[in-house]
Amino acid sequence: MLLGKFLNVFSGENVNNKIKKEIKGSVVLMKKNVLEFNDFHASIIDRVHELFGNGVTLQLISAVNGDSENKYGAKLGKPTSLENWITTLTSVKAGETEYKVTFEWDEDVGVPGAFIIKNNHGNEFFLKTLTLDHVPGAQGPVHFVCNSWVYPSDKYNYDRVFFSNKTYLPSETPEPLRKYREQELMNLRGDGKGELQEWDRVYDYAYYNDLGDPDNGQQYVRQTLGGSSDFPYPRRGRTGRAPTETDPTCESRLSLLTSINVYVPRDERFGHVKMSDFIAYGLKSLAQVIKPVLDSKFDDTPGEFDSFQDVLDMYEGGLPMPSGLIKEIRENVPFEMLKEIFRTDNERVLRFPMPHVIQADRSAWRTDEEFAREMLAGVNPIIIRLLQEFPPASKLDPKVYGDQNSKITEAHIKNSLDGLGVREALKSNKLFILDHHDAFMPYLRRINTTATKTYASRTLLFLKDDGTLKPLAIELSLPHPDGDKYGAVSKAYTPAEEGVESTIWELAKAYAAVNDSGYHQLISHWLNTHAVIEPFVIATNRQLSVLHPIYKLLEPHFRDTMNINALARQTLINGEGILESTVFPGKFAMEMSAVVYKSWVLTEQGLPADLIKRGMAVENPSSPHGLRLVIEDYPFAVDGLEIWSAIKTWVEEYCFFYYKNDDIVQKDIELQAWWKELREVGHGDKKDEPWWPTMQTLQYLTETCTTIIWIASALHAAVNFGQYPYAGYLPNRPTVSRRFMPEEGTPEYEELKTDPDRGFLKTITAEEQTLLGVSLIEILSRHASDEVYLGQRDSSAWTADAEPIKAFERFGEKLAQIEKNIMSRNDDKKLKNRVGPVKFPYTLLCPSSEEGLTAKGIPNSISI
Repeated sequence: MLLGKFLNVFSGENVNNKIKKEIKGSVVLMKKNVLEFNDFHASIIDRVHELFGNGVTLQLISAVNGDSENKYGAKLGKPTSLENWITTLTSVKAGETEYKVTFEWDEDVGVPGAFIIKNNHGNEFFLKTLTLDHVPGAQGPVHFVCNSWVYPSDKYNYDRVFFSNKTYLPSETPEPLRKYREQELMNLRGDGKGELQEWDRVYDYAYYNDLGDPDNGQQYVRQTLGGSSDFPYPRRGRTGRAPTETDPTCESRLSLLTSINVYVPRDERFGHVKMSDFIAYGLKSLAQVIKPVLDSKFDDTPGEFDSFQDVLDMYEGGLPMPSGLIKEIRENVPFEMLKEIFRTDNERVLRFPMPHVIQADRSAWRTDEEFAREMLAGVNPIIIRLLQEFPPASKLDPKVYGDQNSKITEAHIKNSLDGLGVREALKSNKLFILDHHDAFMPYLRRINTTATKTYASRTLLFLKDDGTLKPLAIELSLPHPDGDKYGAVSKAYTPAEEGVESTIWELAKAYAAVNDSGYHQLISHWLNTHAVIEPFVIATNRQLSVLHPIYKLLEPHFRDTMNINALARQTLINGEGILESTVFPGKFAMEMSAVVYKSWVLTEQGLPADLIKRGMAVENPSSPHGLRLVIEDYPFAVDGLEIWSAIKTWVEEYCFFYYKNDDIVQKDIELQAWWKELREVGHGDKKDEPWWPTMQTLQYLTETCTTIIWIASALHAAVNFGQYPYAGYLPNRPTVSRRFMPEEGTPEYEELKTDPDRGFLKTITAEEQTLLGVSLIEILSRHASDEVYLGQRDSSAWTADAEPIKAFERFGEKLAQIEKNIMSRNDDKKLKNRVGPVKFPYTLLCPSSEEGLTAKGIPNSISI
C-alpha cells in the first residue's frame, strides 16, 4: 500500500485523486540596470531584496474555471517566484535575460488565460514574454507577449495582469477572464485627476495648451489648440502638469533639461535600443546645444552663404567654427551626442551627409523638370491636383478677403501648351496646379511683419506627351495694402532661360518651394500624420482590450507615436521652438495648422479617396486597384496604390476571421465604445461632422482600419523619410524667404544681374536657419536600428490564431513583391518621373530598409 501511494504521488496523482503537476515556464525580461546605462545601484538593491525573499512572483489565472471567493471570479494558481535572479546571467539578446519559473498546477486551474505578476524589488524591469510548456489541456505552448514595464508593486493600487495571446471578442471572453479584462481597461483610463508619473499607465486626453510659456514672456504666448470652433485640433495625451502662473488655461512646461522625460504612458516610451541610437537625445541636443551655439556664432547679424559652394561645404568639408566655441562644445557635450549631431573633423564641425538630391549631380535640382517632378515623386507629393477651371479660383470668403481668384491669364501660358488652347488643355486633363494660396493668404499680413517676407503662391503645370510636367507660370500674391477686403495683389512669372529674367524665375520657384516646405511640415507631415493619429492611440488603449482582435491589428502601428509627439511639443512645435525658428510661418505655424484641420475628413485620408478628390485619378473598375491615374507615371500614387491594396487585403482577411457579419460588428461593445470616443473626444472638435462612418458594418470597419494603418505607416513614410534626401540641401527646398521679389531699379535687382547666385541665397533661408533645420531633418529622416517595418511583427507569437498568422505571412510576401516592382519601375527608362534629372530614384515607399539615412522603408508606425 505504501508503495502504491508513492507511485501515485510520483505519477502526479495525490491521495484525493486530484492531479498535481508542475508546469515549467520561461520569462524573458530586461533589468533596469542593463537598460539604463549600467545602473549598478539598481542591481545591488534588487539583489538585496532577493536575499530577503522579496523577489518577483507570478500567479496563473484560469481561463476555464471560476472561483466565487475571488472578487474577479477566476480560479488562481499558487504564487511562484522567478528562479535564480541573482545567478542567471545568460542573455537571449542584448539586454535580455531568460529566467526559469515553475508553477504548481492542478485541474482546478486548468488552462491559464492570464497571470498576475508582482515586482517586490525596488526597481522596475521590462517584461517581454512568459512561455509555458506542456500545459495539460493546452494545444502547444501557452504564450504571453507582455512588452511592458513592471514597476515595484507599491506603485500600483491594482495587480499587474497579462493575458495570453488568445484573441477574444468581448462577448466571447471566457467567463473567468471577463472582469480582469474590464478592470485592465479601467486601469488604463485612470480617473482624469492629478499629474501623471512615469510609472503610470494612464491614457487620457488634453488640448494642445502646452505649446506656449506665458510665464517666460509675451513672446512665448501661444494659442490653445482644440476645444474651440476657431482653432479645432486633435487631442494629445494628458500629462496633468500644473497650469502656468500667468494663464491658468495654459499647462506649464518642463525645463529643457527635463523635457526628454515628458509624460507618456511608460510603455509608449522609446525602447532602450532606440534611446541608445541618440535619436531622442538628438532632439534635446538641437534645442540645448545647436541653437545657442548658432546664436552666439552669428550674434545680431544673420550669417549668409555667399555662393552655392559655401552651401556644398556643409557636406564636402564642413563649416569652420571659432576655436573658442569648439572648445566649449567639446567640454559640455557628451562625445556620443557630439558624434551624432556634429560631424567633427579637427576644426571643422557641422558637416553633414551628402543629400541624395545632389549626390549624382550638383546642379540638376535647379532645372524646371526636377522642380515639377518632385511634386509627383518628392517629399510632398500629395498636394498637386488636376486643374479643372481657369483661371484658378479661391475658396476664401470674398466678403472678408475680396477677390482672391488667380490673375494668371491665357496670355501667360498659351505659348507653352504644345499647340493646345487653354480650354482644350483643361478638357484633355493636361493642366495641374500646386496651390498654396488659400492656406497662407489669411496669415500673410501678420507673417510679413516679422523677418519673413513671402507670398501665397499658385504654380501651374502642363503634362507633356512624355509623361513629365513642365511649369507654365507661378503666381505670387500679397494682401492688398489697403485691407483684406480689397483682395490680393498678384503677379505671374513665367519660365526664362537667360539674363536677369532667368534669376527672377528661379526666385519665383523658390517662393513656391518655401510655401510647399511650410505646408509639408505643418500639414502633410505634422497634422495629417502625427497629430491625427494620436487620438487613435489613446482611444485604442482606453477602449479595446489587448485581447480584442482590432487592438492586435492596430497596436503595432502606434509604436512610439505618443513619445515622438510629446518630444515634439517640448522642443519642435512649441513657442520659439525649432520649427518656428526654421519654417516661414514662425509663431503662427501651429495656429495655421488648426485652421487647416477644419477641413480634415477621415474618409478622405485613404489613398484612393485622396487621389480622386485631387482629380489625380478616376474610378475605373477594370483598372488595377479600381482607379485610373490621370498621370500614369506618378511614382507616389503608383507605388502607394500597391501598398494600399496590400494593406486593405490583409485587413479584410483579418477582420473577416472575427466578424463574419455586420451584426457582430454592431454588438461588439468595446468596438462601439472605441469608435464613439474617437469621434466625440479624440477628434471631438469634429464630432458633429456628417462624414464619420457609422461603424455598423464590416465594410466600414475594414475601410477605417485600412486608412489608419495607411496613415501611420506608408503615408508617414512618404512625407518623412525624404526630408533629408530632398531638403537636406536647402536651396532645393528653402523653408524661409527673407525679402520680396526685387523690383527693377533697386540695388537688389542690380545684384541679380551681377551676382545672381548670391542674390538668390540672400533671399532664401539664412545660414544659421539652414544649419539648424538640416540638423533637425537629418535626425528625423533616419531609421533606428530596432525599427519594425510594414509586414513585420516584433513577436511571432502575437496571436494564437492560425488563419490570421497565415494572412499576415501573405501580406509580407506581397510587400516583398511590391518592393521588387518598385525597383523594376525605377529601372524603366520610359518612366521619366521615377529618377529625374537628379538621378535619384523614388524609393520612399519601398517597404523595407536598413538602419540610417536610406530614403526608403515603411515603418509600421509614426516612430520618429
